[in-house]
Amino acid sequence: MAFKKNSSSAGEEFAARKRPPLGKGDSIDVNDVETLKYYITDYGKILPARITGVTSQQQRQIRQGVKRARNMGLMA
Repeated sequence: MAFKKNSSSAGEEFAARKRPPLGKGDSIDVNDVETLKYYITDYGKILPARITGVTSQQQRQIRQGVKRARNMGLMA
C-alpha cells in the first residue's frame, strides 16, 4: 500500500498569514488588541518573527503587548 506524500509542511501552514513586514521605524501599539490578535495562533501562542516578518524589536513589543492584554483579561 503506497502512502500519499503530504506536500504541505508545517511551515506552510502559517504562510498565508504572513503579513508584509512593517517599516523599521514603525512601532506596535501594545494596547491595540485587534492588531495583537493577528500575531497569535488559534491556541493563543505568539507566532515567531520568521512567520510574521517583523523585526526583533517589533517582536518584543508584540510579546509585551500580548502578555499585558492577557493579564488585563482582554485576550485569552
